[in-house]
Amino acid sequence: MIPAFVKLLVSDLTRSLAFYEALGFERTQAEPPFVRLQWAGAVDVYLVAPPTQLQLEGRRGLGVLVGFRVEGTSGLDELLLRAQAQGAVVEGPAIQPWHTREVIVTDPDGYRLNFIEPA
Repeated sequence: MIPAFVKLLVSDLTRSLAFYEALGFERTQAEPPFVRLQWAGAVDVYLVAPPTQLQLEGRRGLGVLVGFRVEGTSGLDELLLRAQAQGAVVEGPAIQPWHTREVIVTDPDGYRLNFIEPA
């Protein structure tokens, strides 16, 4: 059992699914109105299409970073290239004072995804 997960309300489930899979998330379940993804077999992310009567307005996740650890020798660099290939807004990479190297990727709905590896 995975002890934590995040649910993201998305405006276009198909577009978001393609974006997340291109970054390296793995689809593990799809039952409309949601898709369950996993990052590195350890973190669940649910992409949820809200009911049509619910209007999603404005920027989502303002002030929140959804964090993921990246494994492997060139993991963060590879992820950066994947994000850029999707046309995503990318911040970094940056070395942080807490000894991590980080990239922030903004998804199609404006959620900010914080990918980190040891520096």
